[in-house]
Amino acid sequence: QVQLVESGGGLVQPGGSLTLSCAASGRILTFYEMGWYRQAPGNQRELVATLISGVRSNYGDSVKGRFTISRGNAKNTVNLHMNSLKPEDTGIYYCNVDVREEPGHRNAYWGRGTQVTVSS
Repeated sequence: QVQLVESGGGLVQPGGSLTLSCAASGRILTFYEMGWYRQAPGNQRELVATLISGVRSNYGDSVKGRFTISRGNAKNTVNLHMNSLKPEDTGIYYCNVDVREEPGHRNAYWGRGTQVTVSS
């Protein structure tokens, strides 16, 4: 089993910045993909940003140019740097990883989510 711990959510004013972090623990052999999704009330969960094989990044259209995903100094962490935040960025942000774990199975896991609220 892989555990994900998210941190960094909170309340921020429009135009402000926030950084989310997700730390994965467990018997992980390989990270295929690490990323963030979000869900606003009444909406489906949507892609925010993912990091594929630790190298290639992929962003949702609504966050391109404002958000940056990166791997942390500890290779089992992924960060989401959010700039120029808008009220429509409000939602619960979920960390997601796709990993190969011991003894060799590939699985995907979700974190519990962290609330981001953009409001004046």
